[in-house]
Parts: sequence; structure tokens; C-alpha cells
Amino acid sequence: MDDENKKEEIEEEIPEALEALPEEEPECEILDAAPAPDSKYNEMLDRYQRSVAEFDNYRKRTVKEMAIRYDNGIRSATEKLLPIVDNFERALNAHEDVENSFYQGVAMIARQLGGILEELEVQPIMLEPGDKFDPNFHYAVAHVEDENFGQNEVAEVLQKGYLHKDKVLRYSMVKVAN
Repeated sequence: MDDENKKEEIEEEIPEALEALPEEEPECEILDAAPAPDSKYNEMLDRYQRSVAEFDNYRKRTVKEMAIRYDNGIRSATEKLLPIVDNFERALNAHEDVENSFYQGVAMIARQLGGILEELEVQPIMLEPGDKFDPNFHYAVAHVEDENFGQNEVAEVLQKGYLHKDKVLRYSMVKVAN
């Protein structure tokens, strides 16, 4: 019977204990000893964004450097081919019989070589006698006194010049009138 008495006493004390509890939970103070989870996230996000930006800059720089190397390779190879182009032009200008099969063969090779230069974006510097001398594109190798031309005009084109993407591969060699 003692067990029943104890049980009744406990049942009577429960409602009193529940009434004694506060209705709201007490506030706890948060200590700043440990960093907030957001600061670690922000730090990692910042590092990630910097890494992505750095890689993007590296990729752009690499693409640009490769394009420059490609253009420099074309310029280097083309500079070595230009004397061959000149010799073909001389051969075509020296021969008078344009119906000759040998002349036709040389002309085909010259056209084919010219087509390759066009594909590589190599263009001749267009220049005629009487055009104004431009030191950015022309190289004066001689001065002549000629009344048919004005001051600083090209009197004769001795060797054709070439450009690759607006960069001079070879300057045109010219005689300039004084």
C-alpha cells in the first residue's frame, strides 16, 4: 500500500510543478568564441570566386598568346616564301609568249601560290607610280629627279611589299621623285 500512497502523492505534485514552470524559455547568451558558420562560408565563397576569375584570366591570356604565336608563325614562313613569289613574277614578266605551255605552267603555280597567300591573309601593298611616298609602307632606295612626278611621289616600284593583318611583312622598295 505504500506504493499506492506514493503514486497518489506524485500525481498530486505534477500539476503544481507544471504550474511553477515559466511559460517562455529563458534566453541564452551566444558566445563569440567560435566563428559564425556564415563567415566560413563567405571565406570559402570568396576563395572560390577568386580561383574561377584567375582561371578565366589565364584562359583568355593563353588564347591570346596562342593567336599571337600563330600569326608570328605565318609571318615567319611567309617572309621566306616572298622571294619565291618574286621570282615567279619575274619569270612571268620576262616571257613574251603567253601561249607557251611552260609559261602556262609557271602562271598556274604563281596563281596557286598567290591563293595560298590570300588564305593566310597576306596581301600585297598596292602601289602605282605617282602615289604618295609613305614611310610606313615604303622603303626608298633611290631618289630621282623627274618632272613627271611631284615632290615625294613614287617614281618606280622596284619590289612589291606585303602586309599580314595590317602588319608590314616586307616594305615596298621604291624610287622616290624629288
